[in-house]
Amino acid sequence: MLKLKKVLSEKILEGIQTINADSGLDAAAVADMLEYPPDAAMGDLALPCFKLSKSLRRSPVQIAEALAAAIDCDCLMKAEAVNGYLNMYIGDKHYSEGVLADILAKGEKYGAPDFGKGKTVVLDYSSPNVAKPFHIGHLGTTVIGHSLKKLHEFAGYDCVGINYLGDWGTQFGKLIVAYRKWGSREEVEQGGVDKLVELYVKFHNEAENDKALEDEARAEFTKLEHGDEENLDLWRWFVDVSLAEYKQTYKLLDIEFDSYKGESFYTDKMPAQVQILREKGLLKIDDGASIVDLEEYNMPPCLILKRDGSTLYPTRDIAAAVYRKNEYKFDKAIYVTSAGQSLHFAQWFKVVEMMGYDWHDQLVHVPYGTVSINGAKLATRTGNVILLRDLFAQAIEKVTDIIDEKNPNLENKKQVAEDVGVGAIIFYYLSNNRIRDINFIMEDALSFDGNTGPYVQYTYARTCSILSKSEVKEGENKITAQEERALLSVLSKFEEKVIEAIEAYEPSIITRYILDVAVAFNQFYHNCQILGAEDEEVRNTRIRITKAAQTVLGNAFGLICLKKTEKI
Repeated sequence: MLKLKKVLSEKILEGIQTINADSGLDAAAVADMLEYPPDAAMGDLALPCFKLSKSLRRSPVQIAEALAAAIDCDCLMKAEAVNGYLNMYIGDKHYSEGVLADILAKGEKYGAPDFGKGKTVVLDYSSPNVAKPFHIGHLGTTVIGHSLKKLHEFAGYDCVGINYLGDWGTQFGKLIVAYRKWGSREEVEQGGVDKLVELYVKFHNEAENDKALEDEARAEFTKLEHGDEENLDLWRWFVDVSLAEYKQTYKLLDIEFDSYKGESFYTDKMPAQVQILREKGLLKIDDGASIVDLEEYNMPPCLILKRDGSTLYPTRDIAAAVYRKNEYKFDKAIYVTSAGQSLHFAQWFKVVEMMGYDWHDQLVHVPYGTVSINGAKLATRTGNVILLRDLFAQAIEKVTDIIDEKNPNLENKKQVAEDVGVGAIIFYYLSNNRIRDINFIMEDALSFDGNTGPYVQYTYARTCSILSKSEVKEGENKITAQEERALLSVLSKFEEKVIEAIEAYEPSIITRYILDVAVAFNQFYHNCQILGAEDEEVRNTRIRITKAAQTVLGNAFGLICLKKTEKI
């Protein structure tokens, strides 16, 4: 549809110039004005002429009528002026020789823009805190981040996925104390992260009555910072135990990272950045702490060093950004975290700019809303969490029960149940605009009715079933039904949706688009004979359209971590 918009905008511009040769418009500006009507009866594309009234000094009705009479394009069936709108109806030739042929020719490359070629994007996402459970609160950063990685890769970017593990901080002092008082190696090896969480929770419960425990924890973390070998060995082991479990979840999601460098990696890289801040006169002392004053930018001060000289999150993030720029030469660095951290990122982004780094405008924070469980806030200390492994297990079990009931002899039943169950959770989450807060209700997440992951995966399986019984043959396309046109119209918009999703950092645009394709395909499937069509040209055309729908669904699935299910 992008190519068609370009052609039509040039033709419309020619018509505009007959009205006013000095309109000041170009084809790109006209293309930006084009809209998709809410009803197919109003055309495939429309130009609201109200936007042209001032520059052309005519009423919208007069402009629309003049353009309808002037526009001449082979791709259009007709153009009509209706109440100040220029409504354009695309002809079958464009769908058959343009859209359908293009999809079949490009296959897995269909819909992929190429503006990322030769550029590198670094994406910082997921990043769980070591020794804490991988719960539903981590789902957002993980699937949004990975979807953005897949979208950028689709557009030609070289992408580096970084899991910036929360593997440093006073919580490790607490865990070391708890382990030595109440834990054992055997219990942790057997219980994994669950046992580490149990020890962490116990520490806080005990510390409510014994304040000295907090002092012990701070002392143990100080020893860790100073390189105490016993504490370092424990810390490394806690990290290994945690990563072993996290990687099981990543495997379910088919996610791999290029780097697991966590906060600890940047410990020795922070002093150099602090020194630059000092040399540039940016550091100020406030109540013993070192800050960067951001009052003129309407932000609170950015804390760089505590009173005792220890570093804070902004210090680590600045050091990490500098390292990544030097290491990967990125053109863009994306950080996917909760919206609650928006001020933090705005502050240290501004500090990076003040330090004189000319790549400060390549830093992008992508915030997302919070997740609650039935209205209750997540909290590791109180145990109010849903672990991702448990959530996925429930979804997989439910799909398994459905398969056992409806298709007990299905091949690869276990794998299909896993793909559909995990896909249900991903699709549920990514169906929402990322900035919206989500009240996670288990029954809704695991529902298999309506606009859900299982529905679109079943639609994909339906295309596979049809194509397994037929051969996609070359030949002239013969479009005869409105459902064919409607489906091809939706398929033609894929590249636009990809670009829109990348520009807005919004995977839900792709999720909603997938639903549009599934709805259009199922209307086509139910109202048009495909394999049973009597006319051979019609039958072959509809098989090609089915192949095109399968291709676009498959390409789009890959952009939101959804598996292609050939049989359900």
